[in-house]
Amino acid sequence: MSTDQKVERGSTAMVRAMRLPATLLLTGQVLYILVTQFHTGGEANDHSVIFAKYAASGDWKAVHVGQFLAMAVITAGLVALYYTCDIRGGGAAWGARLGAGSAVVALGLYAVLQAVDGVGNKQVDEAWVNASAGGKAASFASAEAMRWLEWGVRSYHDYALGLALILFSGAAVAMRRVAVPRAAGHLMGLTGIAYLAQGWVVGSEGFSGTHTILILAAWLVSLVWMIWLVIEAWRVPGLHARVPHRTG
Repeated sequence: MSTDQKVERGSTAMVRAMRLPATLLLTGQVLYILVTQFHTGGEANDHSVIFAKYAASGDWKAVHVGQFLAMAVITAGLVALYYTCDIRGGGAAWGARLGAGSAVVALGLYAVLQAVDGVGNKQVDEAWVNASAGGKAASFASAEAMRWLEWGVRSYHDYALGLALILFSGAAVAMRRVAVPRAAGHLMGLTGIAYLAQGWVVGSEGFSGTHTILILAAWLVSLVWMIWLVIEAWRVPGLHARVPHRTG
């Protein structure tokens, strides 16, 4: 077997190996977007109105469990991406390792976020709605404190996930032999920047209109590069002979 044939075979194997992380990433993101459509909506920073809606929600806990499971699938995709790329040395290797670590940290923070939001918020909001006239003020203060705690955990989750995506983006762009199209790697980094911006906004002003715009932007850009990865990973193997020949 010639050297070129060996290189092409190795390239094809890597592309095929990308099918797992690519599929996990896209599945998790689509699932997350779909589940979030069932989340009780409204003006999230108008606490007296939105807390009453949260208290009346019948599927609150199920939606948040679904969101956590979807985020776990996304995290599994990022970790699988690290192992699939099999980066052994250099700055790209460190970037990918730190990216995988940051993704795991982000999932841990998301678990705390869903405990605060999916359980804590529901309980304090129901307690406020059902409180006596004399206890309304204290119960509302407790509900707002829980909400502000949610802001804080969401902020740092967004920072951790954004950092993970930026680190993976840098590793993908720096590598010469990886089944991640260079442009898709740049889009991955752009998604990470959107998450960092979300973290800053939610920590400063809560779930504002600006935060909603950033969420939608991150969803849109992430769907583009995730779909791109899936298409690249599942295309005819022979079309990937060019992969090892990309230059820096």
